Amino acid sequence: MAIVVQKYGGSSVADADRIRRVARRVVECYQQGNQVVVVVSARGDTTDELISLAKEITDNPPEREMDMLLSTGEQISIALLAMAIQAMGYPVISLTGPQVGILTDNVHTKARIQDVRSERLMDELNQGKIVIVAGFQGMTPDNDITTLGRGGSDTTAVAVAAAIKADVCEIFTDVDGVYTADPRVVPRARKLAAISYDEMLELASLGALVLQPRSVEFAKQYGVTIHVRSSFNYNEGTIVREVTDMEKTMVVSGVAHDLSVAKISLFDVPDRPGIARTVFSALAKESINVDMIIQSGMRDEMNDISFTVGKDDLNKVVAVMSRVKEETGASGVSYEDNVAKVSIVGAGMITNPGVAAAMFEALADAGINIQMISTSEIKVSCIIDASDTYKAVKALHEKFGLDNSIEEPDCCVAS
Repeated sequence: MAIVVQKYGGSSVADADRIRRVARRVVECYQQGNQVVVVVSARGDTTDELISLAKEITDNPPEREMDMLLSTGEQISIALLAMAIQAMGYPVISLTGPQVGILTDNVHTKARIQDVRSERLMDELNQGKIVIVAGFQGMTPDNDITTLGRGGSDTTAVAVAAAIKADVCEIFTDVDGVYTADPRVVPRARKLAAISYDEMLELASLGALVLQPRSVEFAKQYGVTIHVRSSFNYNEGTIVREVTDMEKTMVVSGVAHDLSVAKISLFDVPDRPGIARTVFSALAKESINVDMIIQSGMRDEMNDISFTVGKDDLNKVVAVMSRVKEETGASGVSYEDNVAKVSIVGAGMITNPGVAAAMFEALADAGINIQMISTSEIKVSCIIDASDTYKAVKALHEKFGLDNSIEEPDCCVAS
């Protein structure tokens, strides 16, 4: 008997017909002799509707109360799905994140899972029940409800799978796997049969919306096999797992883009020890994640510092940087929210020179200016004008031969 964790996103449970379709699929897995845990997101646009409702009440809703509000979306989904499965004649129970024992830190709206106390969940499974779990939510040590941020149901599913040592965690979405690029932007994008944890983590953090980055971190840390597949068909999807060096046949596995970034610049910062600490410690205290960072060359003992953050944090960042400007004696702060990040990712980059040069060549040939550059062993990212995003993705996808075969073009092969 296998333990299977399945996760269904909001589009999969958007209406009654889709909920019944998910119920049938869950029951099919149960009928095969598996113990089944199902993690569910809020239905359709429920979360966005709740956020809009809160903004009608106040422009600055308290984060604790936002968690109380937003956690209700998943509770609606789990109750309805449990009703559908029970109507089919199968034993089932729905549980909230706190009832499952999902414990988080105290950071409201972006909480991180600290532990999953799975005794209740395993007890229900051992009674022969299908267990439906509310994704996206947990509880602090002080018994306050928290939410995990956008895409947090993925993290719930993988964390639960790790806690109960599930054989597989199936993430059901409205696409049938991980593609070499967003197929809505690049129609010739190809589905990958398998991808490494590291590559998937980079793609997820760089804008690919198939999986939430923290869910991949959990999977890598605890060795959870993820199967990304469609809830609307029975096709094999993409397996996310550890990949050996022998299997790293592709230099570039995919192209990602992210339109939800903003660029912040702090001008004429005094060039002295401790300035960078002052700037980024202030952001860390507000639980703001910083991505790309560039410091310009010194002039007249002054530097400019530019960095990128998520657009959702922009108002908070501008307020923090206004305080930092006064504290450091910088001359000014500016921001741009009409930028985007495009990235190439591939484990094969480690042993193949010339990949970054080929990327820059492709963007230059397309007439696209690069504002910032960031690299790691397996990715290269560039900040560009948002208006150039789709043109850049298509140019890079073609440059690296991702719409043809797994063989890399000559520009990326070591001689």
